[in-house]
Amino acid sequence: MNINLPNFNMKNLVKEAGSTISRVVQLTEEKLGTTERTEYDLHFQSLAERADVTKSWTEKIVRDTESVLIPNPQNRVEDFIFEKIDKSKPKRLSNLEHLALNMIEAGGDFGQDMPYGQALIKVGQAEQKLGQHEHDFIATSGICFTQPLRKFLEGEMKTISKERGILETKRLDLDACKNRVKKARSMLGQQAAERDLRVAQAEFDRQSEITKLLLDGISTSQASHLRHLHAFIQTQVRYYKQCGDVMEQLQRELAKMQPAKPRLRINSEDVDGPPSIASAHSFDSDTTSIALALAVESDHESDSDSAHLYRSIDIGQAKALTHLLEEFEIEFDTSAITTV
Repeated sequence: MNINLPNFNMKNLVKEAGSTISRVVQLTEEKLGTTERTEYDLHFQSLAERADVTKSWTEKIVRDTESVLIPNPQNRVEDFIFEKIDKSKPKRLSNLEHLALNMIEAGGDFGQDMPYGQALIKVGQAEQKLGQHEHDFIATSGICFTQPLRKFLEGEMKTISKERGILETKRLDLDACKNRVKKARSMLGQQAAERDLRVAQAEFDRQSEITKLLLDGISTSQASHLRHLHAFIQTQVRYYKQCGDVMEQLQRELAKMQPAKPRLRINSEDVDGPPSIASAHSFDSDTTSIALALAVESDHESDSDSAHLYRSIDIGQAKALTHLLEEFEIEFDTSAITTV
């Protein structure tokens, strides 16, 4: 029975193993401070630090934005898994939509012809609209903001990290070669070490240039991120405007459903009052009288049309005044009423 084994290049395998050991030794000696290391130039260090800061803050911004869009961490994990396996995300009802369905169902049970039932249905329908606007906002925000930033992290930043790792490996090889040159004693050994040093230096310089180009590209990426940020804000403004329009319309519809109330005018200030106040009130008094201007007017009447409805009523004891104000279901500072 013939078994075809892959062809191993033992020479390359031994060479790679030797390089790995050499790097480990070099790194250990650097940690112990017993050998010198090649330092990156200031410009490269500045680019590398900016890349680290960009990566860290971009990760936090993406994570925090997704937490705002999808507060439930379990749902975020589930969505992430579905993205990885290339399947569509499950359709979920938001908290607003759950509330909307419960309100509509409750309104039906309480009676669609009853004021409270009608109001519950109206509010439930408005909450449904808010829920749909929320779904649209989440989807649009993902497309215009979080997805491009996550793509940057998973693409460009990963490439930069990989190339920086390769560069660090080349630096260890270079410094190991430098140490071997210092330790070489025979002429033959020194020539071989110097040859390895020249090769290591060339590979290090080449990888350094590649890494610098990638680090410089972060400026271009941040310009793109700025455009994505503007798009996210525009989406947010549109979302809140849509929600505001829904709530204003709901408020107008609920106001139309409220019964009209007469009004009590005290010292030139209108106060809502109960329908029962439409009948005239009079109170006898044996002591101090207080002049109270009373007017009953419907919501559709103008001030000029209702001017003839004003009358002066004598109110005696504080008990009588309290009774009148209680009918209006208001609290009133009696010190504001002019005494006569």
